[in-house]
Amino acid sequence: MLANKKLLVLAGDGIGPEVMSQVVNVTEWMAKKRTVSFDIAQGLIGGACYDAHGCALTDETVADALSVDAVMLGAVGGPQWDGVARENRPEAGLLRIRKELDLYANLRPAIAFDALLDASTLKTDVIKGLNIMILRELTGGVYFGEPRGTDVLPDGTRRGFDTQIYTDGEIERIARLGFEMSQKSRGKLTSVDKANVMESGVFWREIVTNLHKDYSDVELSHMYADNCAMQMVRDPKQFDVIVTDNLFGDLLSDVAAMLTGSLGMLPSASLGEVDESGRRRALYEPVHGSAPDIAGQDMANPLATILSFAMCLRYSFDMMDDASLIEQAVQNVLNYGIRTGDIMSEGMDMVSTTVMGEAVINELEKMTG
Repeated sequence: MLANKKLLVLAGDGIGPEVMSQVVNVTEWMAKKRTVSFDIAQGLIGGACYDAHGCALTDETVADALSVDAVMLGAVGGPQWDGVARENRPEAGLLRIRKELDLYANLRPAIAFDALLDASTLKTDVIKGLNIMILRELTGGVYFGEPRGTDVLPDGTRRGFDTQIYTDGEIERIARLGFEMSQKSRGKLTSVDKANVMESGVFWREIVTNLHKDYSDVELSHMYADNCAMQMVRDPKQFDVIVTDNLFGDLLSDVAAMLTGSLGMLPSASLGEVDESGRRRALYEPVHGSAPDIAGQDMANPLATILSFAMCLRYSFDMMDDASLIEQAVQNVLNYGIRTGDIMSEGMDMVSTTVMGEAVINELEKMTG
């Protein structure tokens, strides 16, 4: 048996604990049936952490995150924390853990499952076969740039401001990852910016263009962010890998999410550099939010979180076969017509969070004999 893999599970808020419990069930199945087991530690983040400790993420949890092989995150946020100071809001915990682990690359695949083509608002022929990757820079840009804040001008006018800023090193490392991912995919990289109106966009385009000479086997194109959003709705299959900054990546990945029909189906990975020991710090989470309106009702779709765990197996543990096994089990369950409410359609069988998780494990059992 492979050495135990160390996971930190941060279930978070809203539906986070419900969907994450299904991942824990999958790890328990793997410990019994596959050649791996997991040492799982639990921690608090977001509103749950604020309620317990008065902050969105403790130093102790950061230390735990630095000591494990990978972090699995559920979701953060909810209306009950809207009045909390910005630095202690649930989302601050997510931003901090990304920064502390130096998770500079966010990978968001958008894959159209054949069984869910009707769930998309787009025509079937537009999205059938869709398989694209949004690669978002995660630790720089306007979300972290200084100065930021509000002030009052001499005439009494109030204003708010943020700063979009990138170093050449920040752009180069995300662009290199984009080129490398394109080499392993269909050989096309689209770099997205706003070089027509933003100096940081001109700089971004310059760095990416200069790097292209090291990856001559990749077809590089540049696109303005607003045009990219339009093209993703018009003809999404023209893309392979899209690399972009923090803000545009945040927006475009949600556009990509709805191409497929449901946020509840989309996983993500946030990766850092490989350290001296060969370990790459990483955090895995579903793209969907905490969905407080259905929290605690056993209604949430756990598939994005289960698929995020499959990404964990692939990118953190190099367990390609096990990752593919889980992904195929999810595909099979959908083919059987099993649905949670967010992806329900006429003639399908609507089930709870728990039953959907059980269906995946039952399928894993069937596939492995």
